[in-house]
Amino acid sequence: MKSFVFIGVAAVVLGAVGFGIYKYKESKLPTVYFSRDISAAGLVRAYNAAGWTPNGAVGIKMSTGEPPASNYLRPELIGDLASQVHGTIVECNTGYDGRRAQSDEHWRVIREHGFLDVAPVDIQDEEGSMAITVPNPLRISENYVGTHFANYPSYIILSHFKGHQMAGYGGALKNISIGFASRMGKAWIHSGGTSKDDPWHGEQDAFLDSMADASAAVIDYVGADNMLYINVLNRISIDCDCNGNPAEPDIHDIGILVSTDPVAIDQAGIDMVTAAPNNAALLNRIHERNGLRTIEAAEKHGLGHRKYKLVDLDK
Repeated sequence: MKSFVFIGVAAVVLGAVGFGIYKYKESKLPTVYFSRDISAAGLVRAYNAAGWTPNGAVGIKMSTGEPPASNYLRPELIGDLASQVHGTIVECNTGYDGRRAQSDEHWRVIREHGFLDVAPVDIQDEEGSMAITVPNPLRISENYVGTHFANYPSYIILSHFKGHQMAGYGGALKNISIGFASRMGKAWIHSGGTSKDDPWHGEQDAFLDSMADASAAVIDYVGADNMLYINVLNRISIDCDCNGNPAEPDIHDIGILVSTDPVAIDQAGIDMVTAAPNNAALLNRIHERNGLRTIEAAEKHGLGHRKYKLVDLDK
């Protein structure tokens, strides 16, 4: 394995093939592990490299994918990992009126997409919402998650890294904020804390700051040591897995990132797509939506660091 120190977007100069080395005088940088092997075995290997040990029941937070053609992570990719940790796939209903907006139809999608073939699944807001406190809030003082959220002492945040129509990009921070939010909570975050039923008319920067607030609430409730983050950089469209007919990806598959730091892992994803060929559409989407503000706000919250050490598992 080879390790490299990165300082944000400018540090990556050779994409997923080779990386520039940048020295930074700091005794402890968060580690991000990287592998190009996007397979069930590669996912397990990358998970094992992190050396993380769950405490009690494990929830695997991931998107079950909007039909008919979104780029959600497939059961055949994540099944071996779910089995190894005896994990339960956890989700919440969507804030928009697609096929996963209500639990009955959401369960049909979960079955159609094959997730019940590889692990138990829990729709966490099927029985409503619970409030958790945001420490030192930027915009919102409470975050609303599903009532089943409290049933899991440990979480693996398994995210498909890609663009997003509203947030600019989607990775670990979006998955622990919007992803864990109940249907009501999604409206609360999107509106910047001005509405619990209308997600569509909030101010953009308030939405981005509120995602950082919601992420802080989740980490504070669960405990940072009880969370692990995995970003899979494959089929990197400019559109989210909430889009049932996303734009075809311009960027080739890159690999898998694993870290205990949600800020570092998202920054590493940004750095890698910044260095990748054919990235203009995605970078424009991130710029138009001011997407990096969420990472900046999360770092202000103390959730992690944008500077990190990358460990290349393939070297």
